[in-house]
Amino acid sequence: MKIRHVLPLLLLCLGASAAQAQSCQAAAAEKKLSGAAKTSFLKKCEKDASATCNANAAEKKLAGAAKNSFTKKCVRDAVGEAPAKAP
Repeated sequence: MKIRHVLPLLLLCLGASAAQAQSCQAAAAEKKLSGAAKTSFLKKCEKDASATCNANAAEKKLAGAAKNSFTKKCVRDAVGEAPAKAP
C-alpha cells in the first residue's frame, strides 16, 4: 500500500478529525473504483485500518471492552461507515 493511503488512516486513528483524514469509501470514490476492484480495495483498506487501530489501542494500553470499543470505532471511522443504529 502506498504511503498516501496509509497516512489518512494513521491520522484518523491518532485522533485527527474526519475532515482532516480521507476515509476508505472516499478514497474509493476518488479513484472511481467499482465492482470487484472497489470491494478488494475496501477489504484491504479495512484490514490496514484494523491493524493500525489495534496498534493504537495497544499503545494506549487499552484492554477488554475499552480496546474493543476503541478499535471498532477507529476502524468504522477509517472505513467511512455510519454507526449501526439500534432498532
